[in-house]
Amino acid sequence: MKKFFLIILSLCGFMLSYPAMADDKVTLELKMKDGDMMPLILNAPANKIIRIKITNIGKGPVEFESTQLVKEKVLAPGASSVVVIAPKKPGTYIFFDDFHLNKPKGQLIVK
Repeated sequence: MKKFFLIILSLCGFMLSYPAMADDKVTLELKMKDGDMMPLILNAPANKIIRIKITNIGKGPVEFESTQLVKEKVLAPGASSVVVIAPKKPGTYIFFDDFHLNKPKGQLIVK
């Protein structure tokens, strides 16, 4: 009986903390098309997990890359994927399409 009570108490504690865990992340959307990125500037709060959902709406492959964020993701035409970034301090982090280096670079601005 004592174990059952401890299990119920643990589950209640988890359920009460779940809303706080959900607030620890933010999801942003980025569309890439033949080297162009929409939007070019993404804004995120500091000290939260950042999820960037990337969708390639172009006719050729794209590669989301950021040396500052230490992330890269290749996407075929029509594909979508998510890049998860650990909580960051305030600052500006550059990302780009490694297959189209002549196009403007994007910025993740963390405030």
